[in-house]
Amino acid sequence: MNSPNNELVFVPLGGLGEIGMNAALYGFGPEDSRQWIMVDCGMGFGGEEHLPGIDVVYPDLRFIEEDRHNLLGIFITHAHEDHIGALVEMWPRLRAPVYATKFAVGLLETRRLSEAGAPKVDLREINTHDRLKIGPFEVEYIPVAHSIPESNALAIRTSHGLVVHTGDWKLDNTPYLGSLTSEETFRGLGDEGVLALICDSTNVVRDGISPSEADVARRLAELIKDAPHRVAITTFASNVARIRSVAEAARECGREVVMVGRAMDRTSDVAADCGYLEGIPEFRTPDTFGYLPRDKVVALLTGSQGEPRAALARIAQDEHPDIALSKGDRVIFSSRTIPGNEKAVGAIINSLIEQGVEVITDRTEMVHVSGHPRRGELAKMYEWTRPRISIPAHGEALHLAEHAKLAQSLGIPEVVRAKNGSLVRLAPGPAKIIDSIPVGRLYKDGNIVIEAGERALPERRKLAFAGIVSVAIAIDEQGEIAGDPVVEAMGLPAKNRKGEDLTDLIADVVGDLLDGLSKVKRRDADAVENAVQRAVRAAVNEAWGKKPACHVLVLEV
Repeated sequence: MNSPNNELVFVPLGGLGEIGMNAALYGFGPEDSRQWIMVDCGMGFGGEEHLPGIDVVYPDLRFIEEDRHNLLGIFITHAHEDHIGALVEMWPRLRAPVYATKFAVGLLETRRLSEAGAPKVDLREINTHDRLKIGPFEVEYIPVAHSIPESNALAIRTSHGLVVHTGDWKLDNTPYLGSLTSEETFRGLGDEGVLALICDSTNVVRDGISPSEADVARRLAELIKDAPHRVAITTFASNVARIRSVAEAARECGREVVMVGRAMDRTSDVAADCGYLEGIPEFRTPDTFGYLPRDKVVALLTGSQGEPRAALARIAQDEHPDIALSKGDRVIFSSRTIPGNEKAVGAIINSLIEQGVEVITDRTEMVHVSGHPRRGELAKMYEWTRPRISIPAHGEALHLAEHAKLAQSLGIPEVVRAKNGSLVRLAPGPAKIIDSIPVGRLYKDGNIVIEAGERALPERRKLAFAGIVSVAIAIDEQGEIAGDPVVEAMGLPAKNRKGEDLTDLIADVVGDLLDGLSKVKRRDADAVENAVQRAVRAAVNEAWGKKPACHVLVLEV
């Protein structure tokens, strides 16, 4: 197995350059015949990249698609969408076995694989501390604390050494629900000898140690107990510990919990099946909300990120069929606003405040903690594992750079600043980037997946900026104009600065142009289309200061 030609390599396909779209490959063997395992297959969000009509972004997996016969398996660290969200869409291109814990399998089956037309993914349940021998790799699931149940780091053993891929993690000795990140376990890996640590960088810019989930549970209980009227709490649907802590606090106060939002329903069903909600009273449905006394109810809501179709946004606009809030009610954002969502969240908060609803966020109260490690926690992980090589992962360029500096300051012998597409040789020899492979982004557009170079996207941005003018012209065989041209404008102002109607102005320009063309030129449809396009865009630019898209249809009658 340790032939001189065998190399152990790491190839990030997503997640090293952005927070989200996590997908990474580990390869073993000679350059022309490596065997691979993939870790995670997550998605990002289109709203963060100014992509009109695009909600979801996937990593471009073309490199491993072309070598999928050598892909031995896909290992899921945990069930957050930025780690599993691309799996169902991309799996038919890979068709490798997928290994995940019971909770992750349950969410996959409930959220994605239950949809019409979903593929029959080869899902294989695995338990924490299980070791799976697969080709030249042995993969062990190591439990860690995070903001979703059954989160794991991976200990990946090969004949060239042990790699620890942390996934998302933090230190929390009182996680309220779920696993600890065990010092003893990670020190044991360090004693075994860690070749490389591929580690979460999300909170590297924050000093110290993260607060505990138990601190949040305690403060939420106080805020629920002290509330004079209704309480509504919005959080990430995947945060089962938060759901349980709210439910227990509500029970202590004699309040009932109303679950609102499909994502909440799906997660609570899977969590209950896995035993994480044992002893919790049954949640009430939204249609019971209006019948419960104002001081005897807590609503758990989707929509913490300002999603327009989620429960909280509809409630804030008084458009929800079952849930309404009144002056004096209390809404708690038990979440962190993801960068890019600030305006949407702010609009909901302002709308609620204008209605007299009290709004509480993590700016003033301990109502949310992150599931990712701060600098003090990262330092402990390096102290425990003592890796020869550090590769910062899971972060934007700033996070990766700061993590690299931290690792160097802690005396890690080799620190590699990789990015998506870097092919990093971990062994034998010094760690280094030896090649780059094609990577990119794919976009979920409606119910199809398109490539980043698809012309529809720049066209949509152009339409969003300057609108479109459509002109239909009928010309007979003799070159005579049959009737008046039809002009439609979308996305343009109604009038120019002089108060003149822009559509009328466009119609006049089209009419004057056609009158100036000979009958011979009018019979050349392509020439007419090009001339009208140029004239319309120039005229609108002069009147408005912007050049719209222009579509001209010449009908030969």
